[in-house]
Amino acid sequence: MAVKSEEISRSHDKSTPQKRRLRSNADGIEKLEKECKSPVKKNTSNNFSEKPNWNPRDIKQTSAVKEALHLSTAPSSVVCREDEQKRVFDFCKACIEQEKAGSLYVCGCPGTGKSLSMEKMKQCLVDWAKEAGFQPPDVLAMNCTSLAKTSEIFNKMMEKTLPRKKIDVSTPPLQHLQNLYSQQQQSMNSKMMLIIADELDYLVTKDCAVLYDLFMLTALPFSRCILIGVANAIDLADRFLPRLKSLNCKPMVITFRAYSKDQIIRILQERLLAVPYLVFHPKALELCARKVAAASGDMRKALCVCRSAIEILESELRESTSNITSFSTDKRQKTSLACFKTQENDIVRIDHMAVALSKAFRSPIVDTIQSLPQHQQIILCAAVKFFHGAKKDTTVGELNKSYLEICKSAIIPPVGIFDFLNMCIVVADQGLLKLGQSRDDKLKRVTLKVDEADVTFALQGIRFFRNCLHTPPIPRIRCQCQKQVSWQTFRLAFSHI
Repeated sequence: MAVKSEEISRSHDKSTPQKRRLRSNADGIEKLEKECKSPVKKNTSNNFSEKPNWNPRDIKQTSAVKEALHLSTAPSSVVCREDEQKRVFDFCKACIEQEKAGSLYVCGCPGTGKSLSMEKMKQCLVDWAKEAGFQPPDVLAMNCTSLAKTSEIFNKMMEKTLPRKKIDVSTPPLQHLQNLYSQQQQSMNSKMMLIIADELDYLVTKDCAVLYDLFMLTALPFSRCILIGVANAIDLADRFLPRLKSLNCKPMVITFRAYSKDQIIRILQERLLAVPYLVFHPKALELCARKVAAASGDMRKALCVCRSAIEILESELRESTSNITSFSTDKRQKTSLACFKTQENDIVRIDHMAVALSKAFRSPIVDTIQSLPQHQQIILCAAVKFFHGAKKDTTVGELNKSYLEICKSAIIPPVGIFDFLNMCIVVADQGLLKLGQSRDDKLKRVTLKVDEADVTFALQGIRFFRNCLHTPPIPRIRCQCQKQVSWQTFRLAFSHI
C-alpha cells in the first residue's frame, strides 16, 4: 500500500532497529538535512552595493554574467522553494525508512522550479540514505517527452530494476513488474527505486491506461517504488485518474505556486552572486520582477528578460562608441568619450530593462500592425480617427472618405475604391477590422476590432501617423548614452501591475 501523508508524521515515533540506529546518528543526519535544504535568505542588497561595477566591454565579464543568467546553468541551491523541497524530501525519507512504496504528484505553472527542485532533492535523498545507514535507492529520472511511446516507461523501469538478469521477452515489461511487486520473496531482493517522471502529462492517452498502471505499481503489496510525477496541470490526478482515489492509491499532491516579486528578485540576486561585480541597477531588477510576477511568475522569463537587457546595453555602447569615434578627435571629443565611460553607463539601468520587457511582453497585435503595408496602416489610422468619439462603426464609403483625406494631406496617391475594399478585407482577415454584409460594397458596416491604443502605439514611431492621429509626441527620456526611450515603453512595462 502507498504511504499516506499522515504516516509521514508518525514515522518518527515507531521504534525499529533501523530507527534506533538512526537516532544514534541523529546529529549527522540533522547536519545533512540542513545541507539538503536551501540556504537561508542572505542580505544580498548589501553585497550588491559593495560590488564594483562591471565592464560590459570586457568579453570575459559579459560571458560570465550571461552564463550565470542562462537557463542551462543550475544554481548551487534552489532558493524560495525550501518548504516544497522539505515536504518532498520528508515523504521520500518516510518511504525509505518504512520500506514502503508511495506516489507523489508535483504540479505548478511553468518556470516555478519543479524540475530543478526534484534534481536537488534526488541527490540529497541519496546522500541522506548513505549517511543514515540505509541502502540508497536506485534512481530513475526521465523526461516523458523523450519516450518513443508511452509504454516505454515500463521498459526503463525493468532495466533499472533487473539490469543484469535475463528477461523473458515474450512477457511485457509491465507484467514483469507486477509479478515482481506481487511476490514477497522476489521483491525483498530488490532495492527501493525512486522514479521521477517529468512532464507526466505526456503520458495522458485516451484511456489513460499507462498512467493508471504506473500509479497502480505503487499500490501492489510488495512494491518498492517511490513515484514522483511532475507536470504543469494542477488537477491532472482528479481529471484523468479518478479511480485512484477509490482504490486508495491517490498520490499526495504538492503545488509549486508562481514566484512573487520578492522571490524573483532574490533568485536573480542569488544567481548574480556568482559574478564579483555589479551588473544591474537594483531598480532595474525590481522592474523586471514586478512585471514577470504580475504576468506569469515564470522565472525562466525573468532570466530571458535580464539577458535581453544586457544585450540592449551592449548594443547601446557599440552605437555610442561608433558615433563618438566617427567625429574628429579633438579635445572636446576626447572629453565626451571620457564622460561616456562613466560608472553609471556600465550597468543595466531601468530604461534598458523597460525596453527588454516591452519586447518580451509586447502585444502580437502591435507586431501585426507594424508589419502591414503603408496603405493598410492608413486604413487603420482612418478607422481610429473615425471612431475616436462615441461612434463605434461606419460604412466602407465613409471610411474611404477619411482614407482619401489622409492620403491628400500626406500627398500620397490613393488607391481606387475596388482596391480599397480588397485591402479592408485583408485587414479584416488579420482580425483588426470587422466587415458586415451588404449588397452594395460601400454600405458594408466597418468596426474596429482592436484597441485604439494598440494602433496608436504601433504607429506612433512614424511622425506622419502621429500627426494624423492628433497625438502629441510621446515624451522621451534621454539617456546618458544618447539612447532615447519612450515613456510608452515604461507604460507597457508596468502594465498588468
